[in-house]
Amino acid sequence: MHLRHATLHQLRIFLAVARHSSFARAAEELHLSPPTLSLQVKQLAETVGQPLFEQLGKKIFLTAAGRALADACQDIESRMERLSQDLAALRGVEKGSLKIAILTTVKYTVPKLLGGFCAAHPGIEVAMFVGNRETLLQRLASNQDDLYIMGQPPQQLDVVSEDFAENPLVLVAPPTHPLVGQPSVAPQRLANESFILREPGSGTRLSVERFFAEHGITLKNRLEVGSNEAIKQTVAGGLGLAVLSATTVVSELALKELVLLEAQGFPLIRHWYVVYPKGKKLSAAATAFKAWLFEHRPSSTAPTS
Repeated sequence: MHLRHATLHQLRIFLAVARHSSFARAAEELHLSPPTLSLQVKQLAETVGQPLFEQLGKKIFLTAAGRALADACQDIESRMERLSQDLAALRGVEKGSLKIAILTTVKYTVPKLLGGFCAAHPGIEVAMFVGNRETLLQRLASNQDDLYIMGQPPQQLDVVSEDFAENPLVLVAPPTHPLVGQPSVAPQRLANESFILREPGSGTRLSVERFFAEHGITLKNRLEVGSNEAIKQTVAGGLGLAVLSATTVVSELALKELVLLEAQGFPLIRHWYVVYPKGKKLSAAATAFKAWLFEHRPSSTAPTS
């Protein structure tokens, strides 16, 4: 058989299986039944004339032919994406699609900006993914979205990053904490305090650990929690202190469920960045949304105690 008999549908299915190293997860992503997906991969392997996967135990791996085909599929997918962007550009910014991936913490800021953008450009179809830093970096490495918004651009990837807004990090405590109301608390006074931290690799955690390391302090990690909402509830319950983005604690401070500590060096001023792979040709919709971010970016949101 000849490769020209392979269909784009089969290539997309194969690439999903290769990306996940799993037929089941690929079927779930593509909303296909496992038998249908397996049949398409089998037919593609017959077209290629060589096995594409080999199974060792319960795991599947690409064969040499599979790796070569996966590389070609990536090239085809990138070219089709560029074609889609070119066609959208010909229609103008009022048509087309936009895919953005944002850090969980940014959900307090960016969706409002996105809502205004969609109201101004109702013809653009928008999809937004919300996840933690590790997931965003995986999506960025595989170029799954148009734009990524995060608090700390990756150094290990070749990307374009532009900061568009401040992201102040504040130190919060339960209202009954003995340091509440004390002015200018020195970092050294926090050395014996228990902290509730985000998971390793979180941008907020990296910034906090770097700040205290500069003062010769190793934080006492009482709990690691994977969401800001859970951290806020844990701190309000009196289990420790936390450093969080100011955008995430506005309601809790207003309700006096949490209190700011007046600690030296706080708030830590970080920034939100819009990020995309270097060399990526942004669509008209992505370019317009990036401009919208800068035009409508929020002012500093650092609260005062």
